[in-house]
Amino acid sequence: MFDLDRWREIFQSINKNRLRSVMSGFTVAFAILLFTLLFGIVSGLSNSFKGAFADDAQNSMRVRVWKTTKPFKGLQTGRRIQLKNDEYNYVKEEYANKIQYQSARIYKNFTLKYKNKADNYNIRAVNPAHQFLEKTIIDEGRFLNERDLKEKSKVIVIGRLVKEDLFGERPALGKRLNVNGSSYQIIGIFSDDGGDNEERIAYIPVTTAQMIYGNNDYISQIVLGYNPNLSLDAAIAFGNRMERDLRKKMNIHPDDQSALSVRNMAEANKGVGQFMGILYAIVILVGSGTLVAGIIGISNIMIFVIKERTKEFGIRKALGAKPSSIVGMVVQESVLITTLAGYLGLSLGTYLLSLIGNSLEEDYFIKDPSVSTGIVVGATIVLILSGLIAGYLPAKRAANIKPIVALRAD
Repeated sequence: MFDLDRWREIFQSINKNRLRSVMSGFTVAFAILLFTLLFGIVSGLSNSFKGAFADDAQNSMRVRVWKTTKPFKGLQTGRRIQLKNDEYNYVKEEYANKIQYQSARIYKNFTLKYKNKADNYNIRAVNPAHQFLEKTIIDEGRFLNERDLKEKSKVIVIGRLVKEDLFGERPALGKRLNVNGSSYQIIGIFSDDGGDNEERIAYIPVTTAQMIYGNNDYISQIVLGYNPNLSLDAAIAFGNRMERDLRKKMNIHPDDQSALSVRNMAEANKGVGQFMGILYAIVILVGSGTLVAGIIGISNIMIFVIKERTKEFGIRKALGAKPSSIVGMVVQESVLITTLAGYLGLSLGTYLLSLIGNSLEEDYFIKDPSVSTGIVVGATIVLILSGLIAGYLPAKRAANIKPIVALRAD
């Protein structure tokens, strides 16, 4: 039950001993402030890593090829490796149970023209599943589908900035676009979290590109998304096995990374996870040390305070005060100071993170540094409980002293 007289006594005690109260609060506030800043910076680093892969599926893999750097089975160094539909179908059939999405890629650079406006853009010839691998966001219309591939349709999906460049504010969906001399119908307009470069791209069916621009079955890359049910270690093992099998199939030296390589997001995710785990462990260690220092500081100050007030407690007991009321008053004062100081440290830490957030991103690639409220509140609760214990134990001891002994205390 709320006791107004007790609270008046608590505030009078705080006002009478301002320096002691400030020192107690500073210990707590500094501990929470440092804890908030440390976790905020590590959280910002985590956001930077996530942002670096924002436009790709987290379970993606890319099979890339170039020239050989090692001779193999009588074949000379410098041989140009070329992926074909045969390799694409081999991967699709051989690892069907380990693949969620799969797409081929063919890279082109063409002039796109609409009426009197024209410019050069990167064109990617892909399969329909590429939408999910690249996390393409369809704003208008649709993405490519299986019918477009089967009929080798002259259809195109353009990025948001391509639409702005060529059409401005006018509608583009359904219009005909001149692509390197051929007429394509715009069936979709997309945006991408990867930024402006990703939105100045256009997509066409891979079968259309193979028929019109080469009359062959060549592809530039194989992109796939592994089964999300696979663990990171299983996904890494799958990528390594696929890389070995493709090298064997295409007569490439087993150690020739230049000729054929698989970029596996599972490896990146595992590396980032391990790195962030180490950082968080360091922060928890340092933060825990700070909290322990805060706890020790509170305990020492409370022991000194209670020793200083021993005579006061003796007088209270002589006048009929119960030990529980003395203990309760000291504990309430300790918890009040700890709570207010903890909130001040949390608020100041959050404010500093928001204040320096932009400069950290520009100079140190720390994006949107922030801290989970639950973590800091948990740390504050630990300090409050510590303040409670720090006040309770010496107050309990002092409250049990006989009045005559307390009055003689120095």
